[in-house]
Amino acid sequence: MISTEAKVPTAHASRYLQQLSKHWSHKFNVIFDETKSTIPFADDRRAELMADADCLHITLKVPDEESRDRMRKVLEDHLNRFAFRETLEYAWT
Repeated sequence: MISTEAKVPTAHASRYLQQLSKHWSHKFNVIFDETKSTIPFADDRRAELMADADCLHITLKVPDEESRDRMRKVLEDHLNRFAFRETLEYAWT
């Protein structure tokens, strides 16, 4: 399993975390509150999000590099749609 993390500076981290979690709760068994979320996309891949006052923290756990690249893009695309009023920057490590 590969783990990759991103820090996304934003004053709206909690709002985006909740929007993303609600969006995917129609397909997956998402567990979330105002500051943390776990989105289980499949048995071998999930996203864990944490929101603080000025940053959204994303941890992505996937089986391989191809899945990592694809899931990063999926998360970024969805978050960018919710954050259309600002430009988010993703610092993946």
